[in-house]
Amino acid sequence: MADRAMKIDCVIVNYNDADTVEKLVKKIAGYPCLDGIVLVDNASTDDSWQRLQELAASAGNKVTVIHAEKNGGYGAGNNLGIRYAVERNKATHVLIANPDVFFTESCVLRLARIFQKHPEAGIVTAAIQDKNYKPFQNSWKSQGFIGQLLFMGPLSRRLWKSFLYYSPRYFQGKKAVWVDEVHGSMLMVDTAAFLACGGYDEQIFLYQEEMVLASRMKAAGKRTALLLTESYCHEHSASISKSYQKELERQQLREQSVLYYMKHYLHINPLQERLARLWFQGIRAEIRIFRLAQRAYHPFFFVPKPDRKEHRLPSNVS
Repeated sequence: MADRAMKIDCVIVNYNDADTVEKLVKKIAGYPCLDGIVLVDNASTDDSWQRLQELAASAGNKVTVIHAEKNGGYGAGNNLGIRYAVERNKATHVLIANPDVFFTESCVLRLARIFQKHPEAGIVTAAIQDKNYKPFQNSWKSQGFIGQLLFMGPLSRRLWKSFLYYSPRYFQGKKAVWVDEVHGSMLMVDTAAFLACGGYDEQIFLYQEEMVLASRMKAAGKRTALLLTESYCHEHSASISKSYQKELERQQLREQSVLYYMKHYLHINPLQERLARLWFQGIRAEIRIFRLAQRAYHPFFFVPKPDRKEHRLPSNVS
């Protein structure tokens, strides 16, 4: 069991994905180490609100559903949930989880133990099991302007991986390591540190939230730890893909978030901003060429996705 001086809540943000949320909640609701589960419905346009209320009623007092007045994005939804967990449930720590992850109770307990042993920790996560990530690749070095550009490009990210990622030797023989940034699909935060540093930047609608959070935590004197003896499973982008079917649309949204980070946290100048925009155009061209080549040389394996109703950004997101 976790130290009872710690009170751990889990916050899960939902947008039109009650099926996935329900599966996760049913798996973790019985974990004694979780004092509460806060479900944030991010102004879904389907029947999620009603379904999550029914889920909470069937799960007893442990599960609470709150409703966001608007879909302000992933960061805004989590900020709302964490503030609720602190104000209503007195949570000292919150496990932030995407609906499309799964983690064991052992993983939660060991994450909590790092906070107990290291008061300087602000963010802690476990190794990730994801078909798109190699073992331990859910941690990255903080990058400046050039590094961010290289990290964005599918080709440049592979060519410069030794510069962008930690060396495998950094993890060898260790149970946990300090890192700069981690994947945001499942992580635990110290709620006092989270709220003191401002939490997620709500000007970012989606993507790069963990990069900004790590930057804010670091400025507040807190560190990020990656636990190597436990892992969690992530069905990569399952929830996002239901809302953003087109790859280029997701790419453009990612570009907006990276450019915001560059302007407000790296404080780039106008020339650097122009270079970044040109670089992004090149990445989009790279994606188009790759997909065209994939169709031309592997038509047998190309199956077009059925048309689905696209999620549209609210009018206040540009």
